[in-house]
Amino acid sequence: MIHYDLQCAKGHEFDGWFASIAAFDKQLKRGLVTCSHCGSTEVEKQLMAPGIPAKSNTKPDLPVRMAGGADPRAAEMMRLMREYRKHVDAHSEDVGTKFAEEARKIHYKESEERGIRGQATRDEAIELMEEGIAVHPLPMLPEDGN
Repeated sequence: MIHYDLQCAKGHEFDGWFASIAAFDKQLKRGLVTCSHCGSTEVEKQLMAPGIPAKSNTKPDLPVRMAGGADPRAAEMMRLMREYRKHVDAHSEDVGTKFAEEARKIHYKESEERGIRGQATRDEAIELMEEGIAVHPLPMLPEDGN
């Protein structure tokens, strides 16, 4: 199977999977490749990064779009998530791996009330919520893996 990033004459971006390069060319020639947004048959392949397999001991990278730009809605969502994270970072104390412990102290009035952030395991977060302690996961950003 081969994957292509495609774009129609109206600028809509979408992707398609084909059995081979020849299968894509044949379907395109017969007018069988259509835009998933508007139905246009005026479709062309976009420039894409080569698919180079990663070593088995590394994490796969996120897909990279080389031409046509990313979906503007996705770009706006990333901007909003970064803004949200920046706000949380500026208005809270990082308590690291002691998050669950410190959240309980604040909830049960054993420690001063303040905004905190840190790490908790899934089980710790569930236990906090079951105790009525409000916790909210922060969105993971691409730069968090660096």
